[in-house]
Amino acid sequence: MGYHEPVTDWATDFDHTDEVWAADPYPIWDGLRRTCPMAHSARYGGVWLPTRHDDVAAIAYDTERFTSRSVVVTEFRPPLMLAPEGIAPPITSDPPFHKEARRLLLGVFSPQAVDKLEPSTRAYCEELVDKVQGRDVVDAAQEYAQHIPVRVIADMLGLPESDADVFRGFVNHVLEGVALPLEERAPGIAALFGYLQGHIEDHVAHPTDDLITHLLNSELDGQMLDPFHVVRTIGLLLLAGIDTTWSAIGASLWHLAGNPGDRERLVAEPELLPVAMEELLRAYAPVTMARLVKQDMDWNGCPMKAEEWVLLPFPSANRDPAAFGQADHVVIDREPNRHAAFGLGVHRCAGSHLARMELRVALEVWLAAFPVFHLADPEAVRWSGGQVRGPRTLPLKMGS
Repeated sequence: MGYHEPVTDWATDFDHTDEVWAADPYPIWDGLRRTCPMAHSARYGGVWLPTRHDDVAAIAYDTERFTSRSVVVTEFRPPLMLAPEGIAPPITSDPPFHKEARRLLLGVFSPQAVDKLEPSTRAYCEELVDKVQGRDVVDAAQEYAQHIPVRVIADMLGLPESDADVFRGFVNHVLEGVALPLEERAPGIAALFGYLQGHIEDHVAHPTDDLITHLLNSELDGQMLDPFHVVRTIGLLLLAGIDTTWSAIGASLWHLAGNPGDRERLVAEPELLPVAMEELLRAYAPVTMARLVKQDMDWNGCPMKAEEWVLLPFPSANRDPAAFGQADHVVIDREPNRHAAFGLGVHRCAGSHLARMELRVALEVWLAAFPVFHLADPEAVRWSGGQVRGPRTLPLKMGS
């Protein structure tokens, strides 16, 4: 990423695209939680960073004083005229519009709907592991994790899975290129919407049994859904559905590669995986969301200005010792586990059932095929920066 100058003071000049943050943000959050739990930076036109669970939750639930008009911190503020829909409804929508926009997606992401996707997801995971059988070193991020959500989301949307590299290019540009100036970001954003618009038009002319057609046939407030709404929602599902799950799968495999005791226990007790998976989500939650301050105000002693950003690092909230015992340790049989990996408040991830299914199946198939694996070179692991964090290169040594 590296467009900005390196950070020298995390309390007064932080940057979530900094290489140090990308490599290991946990010491940064821990230090701030103890000394400056609500940090501020002048970068991006002003941005706040709460690091305690209670503060992150309070802001996430407060839709009166904070808007979700855009949830990705960049140098650019989307125009106020986009509210209440925002750039990518429903995640960027404010109440009361948000409720109905979200309702359009709940059926297709219900547990019953997701159950129907599991067999094909499992078959694809098995196909991927078959391709790397017999290898000494496998990049579990590039050769496994990144492919699974691409296939699942492409099938759901009715988009060609052969465009996988195109999808990943959109993810990298939109979510990791946030520090670029607008003139460099705009062409990539335009390319994404141009690509999606073409497929929307094709679905209008040739309806099929997929999520795009479902949305085109949906109603909002008694009116057929605006195709512009559809293209923005599809953009959200394509980007968020790929990057978050890809990151969660990769981070889980990274942990198991570096912690043989946990790996051995899951191989011996596969029935523990659903519980262990929640702990891996807590410990390595991939997503940091954002809000914009609606009006100048004093928030618990913080002089927030209208249109300043507020980052909501759910991974930091999950590591707060005031909210979780042994917060910095992965306890794979932790119960209960009320983590915030899928967000908090009205914008809690509508696709959480799908993400959980993909993560569970990906780990089940991998552990069955490769019960023994280690980090081939810890220094070769590269993590993405920005607001979705996960390993982008993850070379694993297979076998003992």
